[in-house]
Amino acid sequence: MSIEVGTKAPDFQLKNQHGESVKLSDFRGEKNVVLLFYPFAFTGVCTGELCALRDELPTFVNDEVQLLAVSNDSPFSLRVFAEQEGLEYPLLSDFWPHGETSRAYGVFDEDKGCAVRGTFVIDKEGVVRWTIVNGLPDARDLNDYVKALETL
Repeated sequence: MSIEVGTKAPDFQLKNQHGESVKLSDFRGEKNVVLLFYPFAFTGVCTGELCALRDELPTFVNDEVQLLAVSNDSPFSLRVFAEQEGLEYPLLSDFWPHGETSRAYGVFDEDKGCAVRGTFVIDKEGVVRWTIVNGLPDARDLNDYVKALETL
């Protein structure tokens, strides 16, 4: 079961596609965060979702908002994926310990060994203000994130 609206978002530290450490708490007091979990790089639905975000990037990466996309891929895979698709926002690796952050947010599918499509809008104080969790085959509507951000 995923974490609920109104709860403090679990902090984490993960490597991005460039091998740099990114902590959720680094954005506290500075930016709202759209935290997006997706199953795997190079898959059809995931690529479509992440490229849609790329195409609307100023909405999700600006002075007020930071997009963080998390999968269970290795940082090396994420680097190739980001380069191939022109993704310039952080792709974070929840590879090892495998799925630890995905589990903390309640979106890790133990049978499949990957995260499901969970999205969390976290305010500047680190509180979850909006969330949606979709099954593996079900793409999300990024307009829902925009509406959630407008309420902050």
